[in-house]
Parts: sequence; structure tokens; C-alpha cells
Amino acid sequence: MKRSEINFSIELDKDNVPEKIYWNADEKEDVGFTETKSVSISLWDDSNKNTLRMDLWTKDMPADEMKRFSIDCIGGLAQSLLSATGDEYMSNEMNNLCDTLVKYLEKQR
Repeated sequence: MKRSEINFSIELDKDNVPEKIYWNADEKEDVGFTETKSVSISLWDDSNKNTLRMDLWTKDMPADEMKRFSIDCIGGLAQSLLSATGDEYMSNEMNNLCDTLVKYLEKQR
């Protein structure tokens, strides 16, 4: 059986706020850890039938980028849901939400 790993390394300040986030994966094209400003991980807890989440961002990530990242996450979930289940209604509704949120952000500029 093939095995693949994804790893994160987080540098925290004295108040445990992320200053730097690095990630690496066996399947990644670039060799070694790559810096990023945010990571969002969701895990399904089958025994409790709920989602465990971990969202981290560096303190220097601008709020507008955090908002865009959130929209991109929803859009990615919409595509994953469509691919995994074929449920076009749910996927379309999630994408419609993304469109609405993008318009909202554009008005804020």
C-alpha cells in the first residue's frame, strides 16, 4: 500500500500566535517546506459524526486576503462535493454564495 504524508510546521510568538506557517507533502512538486500565510484543515470524526477543524493564519495576513481565502475554501468544497456525490444543487448553492461574497468584497474596495 502506498503512503503519503502532509506536514505542517508553525512558528509561534510568545502569545502562541502564528508568525510563520510552513507545509510540505510527499506529492508536492517543490522539495522541502514552503511558507504560507494560512491553512484550514477539516477532519471528519466518524465516531461522533461531526467535523474537527483547525484554522491558522499568520498575524501579518491581511484581512482582505483572509476573506478571499475563506471564499476560495467554500468554492473548493463545492467542487469536492460535486465530484464526490454528484449533488449539483448543493454545489451550485455553495458557488452562488461564493459569487455573492465576491461581489460584497468588491463593494468594500
